[in-house]
Amino acid sequence: MRVWAPLLVLLLWPAVLLAGEFFTLEGHGGPIKGIAVSPNGQRILTASFDNAVGLWAERAPIWLEGHEAAVNTVAFVDDNHAVSGGDDFAVLLWDLTAGTSKELGRHNGKVMSVRVSKDRQMVASASWDGTVGLWPLKGGAPHFIEVGANVNDVAFSEDGVLLYTGASDGKVRIYDVAAGDLHQLLLSNGFGVNTLVLNEQAGWLAYGAVDGVTKIVDATTAKLIKDVTLERRPILAMAIDSKNQHLAVGDGEGFILLLSTEDWSITNDFRATHRGPIWALAFSVDGGNIHAAGLDDAMFSWPMADPDDMPRMVAHDRAFLNGDDSASNGERQFQRKCSICHTLTGDSARRAGPTLKNVFGRRAGAVADYSYSDTLQTSDIVWSAHTIDALFDLGPDVYIAGTKMPVQRIARAEDRADLIEFLRTYSDIKDD
Repeated sequence: MRVWAPLLVLLLWPAVLLAGEFFTLEGHGGPIKGIAVSPNGQRILTASFDNAVGLWAERAPIWLEGHEAAVNTVAFVDDNHAVSGGDDFAVLLWDLTAGTSKELGRHNGKVMSVRVSKDRQMVASASWDGTVGLWPLKGGAPHFIEVGANVNDVAFSEDGVLLYTGASDGKVRIYDVAAGDLHQLLLSNGFGVNTLVLNEQAGWLAYGAVDGVTKIVDATTAKLIKDVTLERRPILAMAIDSKNQHLAVGDGEGFILLLSTEDWSITNDFRATHRGPIWALAFSVDGGNIHAAGLDDAMFSWPMADPDDMPRMVAHDRAFLNGDDSASNGERQFQRKCSICHTLTGDSARRAGPTLKNVFGRRAGAVADYSYSDTLQTSDIVWSAHTIDALFDLGPDVYIAGTKMPVQRIARAEDRADLIEFLRTYSDIKDD
């Protein structure tokens, strides 16, 4: 648990994140997976792959570090408290004035979404262990709802009595919060449902799915109100403004679709990040801006008045992302498999993994500015062409069971060899 001395000063600063202006929030060491805006509109929270939550009142953040792996989701409870969940399976409650956190509890899988009931008495967490966690904030024992499939998102009814869940089996279910019983199987989409927005007063539920389906249905009967599905997939994020006038939909190709809830007409459709997907969306409290984040290590905030009139984002400096074929296959493998977590500089730069500069001949767990898992700290692995090849051939979860590294493989031996040769160019030791 850490206490940040400058935090109280930051909370007293006037907010300069003004609606109606295009701006970015930069500083994370990896992709941003979640965004939340405080009820008073003066602060923004960002959850990142770099294991941290960023608290922004000015353009410089305070880093809230309590998770042991990527943070996927964050939500304000009130202006001074928030909850977050991540790949470490933990659900944390933050005191933003003190800069401290306490663990509400843990799942047995990644936490993908946290939501707070309207009365601020309960937190619901959606997890890939097939359950929803329900965490009382004013006393009482937590309990779990068994959904039976990876849960991607949840939404409370206005009175907090019911909870809507969207899961990887394509089903949207409604549960009784107190009893944990299934109240209703609302619909079956066929492909996984990733995100939900519920407007119970207006009587509708919006959902987005893996197959690109974007639909608005009656919140009780599931009768179709509007199908706004485009040719882009998957749908990964949704947000509604505070006046319930606009619904934003983010997809896997980096676009935001803006819909008017009055007649479900499209009011705008634009690319909002350097590179897709859109993993997180949130409106400013006054509805003047839509905040978006994805693979970039920055949050982009677009004015609702005329997003197309804002400054264009500077083209990304990585050649392969700009369609330039001059990058080697080894560099491409690094950018695709490694660059989100690792730098090639002398420091780890707030990334989710240690720098890979001078990786050859280095014992696992030896970079001073990175906090390793116990598994790597006690490992006898020395990185070489052989061990790096085995890591990506078998996958980190097999080669180093218990590591925090994401589960991924490089199937082709040629691609692994090209990556190894590329990493050699950033190492003083050229031979094993």
